[in-house]
Amino acid sequence: MLTRPLGSSGLQVSALGLGTMAWGRDVEWPVARDMLTEFVAAGGNLVDTAPAYGAGVAEKMIGKAIAAGLPRESLVIASKAGFVVRGGHRVIDTSRGALLDDLTASLARLRTDHVDLWQVHAWGDAPIEETLSALDTAVARGMARYVGVSNFVGWQSATAAAWQEADRSRTKLSSVQVEYSLLARRAEVEVIGSARHHGMGVLAWSSLGRGVLTGKYRGNRLPGGSRGASEHFGWFVEPYLQPRSAAIVDAVAHAAQGLGLTPSQVAMLWVRDAPQVASALIGPRTVDQLAELLETDGKELVAPIVSALDDISGGPNAYR
Repeated sequence: MLTRPLGSSGLQVSALGLGTMAWGRDVEWPVARDMLTEFVAAGGNLVDTAPAYGAGVAEKMIGKAIAAGLPRESLVIASKAGFVVRGGHRVIDTSRGALLDDLTASLARLRTDHVDLWQVHAWGDAPIEETLSALDTAVARGMARYVGVSNFVGWQSATAAAWQEADRSRTKLSSVQVEYSLLARRAEVEVIGSARHHGMGVLAWSSLGRGVLTGKYRGNRLPGGSRGASEHFGWFVEPYLQPRSAAIVDAVAHAAQGLGLTPSQVAMLWVRDAPQVASALIGPRTVDQLAELLETDGKELVAPIVSALDDISGGPNAYR
């Protein structure tokens, strides 16, 4: 699988990243183990996780795979901190102490002494200089090799990056993780420009439009077993089941038919090869879903198809 530098850093990440948000709830251990094995065998290395995913269960599964023999050096483990579940409630706490406590707990679950990329999961109420000082401490202690931010809007990303760059003793941000797909192109307004200016690689989460771009929900269907039909993920999918999305989903399906690909493959390729994207994060729930996306290795969309998809989903991408 193709690898790319994460922004201007020396960290090489696979063009597809394996997301684990559903692990521990929709993905049980045997399937997670098999997906990790197949992903690494295909040349993938970036595995994205967080303490909030399955309340820590996703990280435990990765740690279990490492303990069972999956080579640690074959993985680029990206985890996060600052957005956790405490007492059954989601809490954003980006204070220095909370972030470092989160990282310590993550390392124990992952059964490793460091993460390759550590990200602030969300903008919080703590002063940004305090939040970012935790990143410097983690790198200095060897608990993290590279650092980044997640779910920051443009001005937040630029503020964080500029603060780190203001003093050479601070650790430069290597990445910004943001939702990006044909159904969510807001990142092009400011985040991608900020990332380009500050040398940060973009990690695009939900590159399949929260599953809607697969076409499974066409005609307002909610197939049994889908995220959209589930009680715990229905809220996550619902925003993209609006009429505005239908034309984009239809265009992806039409392009797929003409290219001999699946809608999932077309949607993912559009994100994977978009400007400034270092890795397109995917969240398959089965080995078959993963295999379908891995089949895109060595394939790319031709320029007229990319242009047509740009036009129907919001207009030209100024960074192409």
